[in-house]
Parts: sequence; structure tokens; C-alpha cells
Amino acid sequence: MSKRARSLEDKIEIIKAMQAGDYSINELESIYNVNQDSIYDWVYKYEKYGVEGLKEITTWRKYSKELKLGAVKDYLSGEYSIREVTRKYEIPTTSTLRLWIKKYNSHRELKDTSKGMTSSMTKGRKTTWNERIQIVLDCLGNGKDYQATAETYEVSYQQVYQWVKKYEVGGDEALKDNRGRNKVEAELSPEEKIQFEMKRLERENERLRAENLFLKKLEEIERRRR
Repeated sequence: MSKRARSLEDKIEIIKAMQAGDYSINELESIYNVNQDSIYDWVYKYEKYGVEGLKEITTWRKYSKELKLGAVKDYLSGEYSIREVTRKYEIPTTSTLRLWIKKYNSHRELKDTSKGMTSSMTKGRKTTWNERIQIVLDCLGNGKDYQATAETYEVSYQQVYQWVKKYEVGGDEALKDNRGRNKVEAELSPEEKIQFEMKRLERENERLRAENLFLKKLEEIERRRR
């Protein structure tokens, strides 16, 4: 099941449940359907910055190329855990760092993030439906860090923001480009509905396989440190 975005109230509730010691981190992950890294991130931010640290990121942050490379290389060196690196460099979430690692391992350049958006960042680019789904899921996974997601996938901040909002209202289907619109589900025959659902499941399985492969690579790095 995909991990969904959490409201400020949800985050505080999960933090309080962890601090109370009534549940293990694995139990909290299962009960609230949220990954452990997110819980640890929220607890750290809450203890360091209070409620303000848990609020959705809405400002454009400045990260130098050197900072990004330093953070990625520190993690890949095996000397630091992913949480230690995010705290060392004041990166908002471990998922943001994972996006940089993903980009670095794909041999794509990590660039400076200027204060404010450049013209290339505001123009965006054309994307497929599957790309938009993956971008949204990564953005939700990193606490809605629209900026880091936009940089990693080389789309505009506004594109990411709009896709996330659409997804939260209407799910995968809301991310479709409706130009040259196909039949809506209500107009499909029973056979077409079965085919439609099979294709949807295939896309979801493909996404999960790609996501699991990336996570396994990170877990392998973590195992080597032990």
C-alpha cells in the first residue's frame, strides 16, 4: 500500500504515540501506514524545532552543488547513516537525500539550487502519466518537498505542486492528460473494465519493482556498514 501524505495533526499524533512508548517503531509503521524514516524525521524535527518543524515545506530552499555532493558522498562512504547525513547538512527529510542519491547514481548532474526559481525550473517539461505518478509518490514520500522533487525529475515546481494536489483529490486518474480523452470508466464495457484494471495493476507492479530495487541498493549499503 502506498504511503500517503500526512497532516500536521497526524504527525503530532504519531510522534506522541512513539514518545509514549506504547508501540514499537514497526507497530507504528503498520498502524499508521507510514515508513519508519518519516517517523524518525518527524520526531527529530519536533524535538529540535517544535511544531513549526513539522509544517509542509512551502519556501524555495537554496542548496549548493557542493552541499548535495558532500551529503551524497558522505552517505555512500559508509561512515554515516542516512539520518546522520540529513542532520549534518540540515536536509529536510531522508527522502530528499534519497532523491539526490538516486540522481547521482543515475549519473545525472547535481546542480546548484538558486535562491528563487530559474526560467528552466518554471517552464517544466512534458511528462507521461507514469512519470507523473512516480513524481507525485516521491514527493509525498519526502514530506512534500516540491523543490527537491522538481530538481530530481527536472520538471517545474508548479508542475509538481499541481500534480500532488490533483492526486490527493482524484488519485492516479486525476494525473491523466485528458486531451484526446479516452472513454471514462463509466462508459467501459465489462471486458474493457477488466482490461483497464489489469493495466492499472501492471503499472503499479512496475512502479513497486523499481522502488524496491532502489531501496534494496540502499539497504545493501547499510548492511555493509554493520
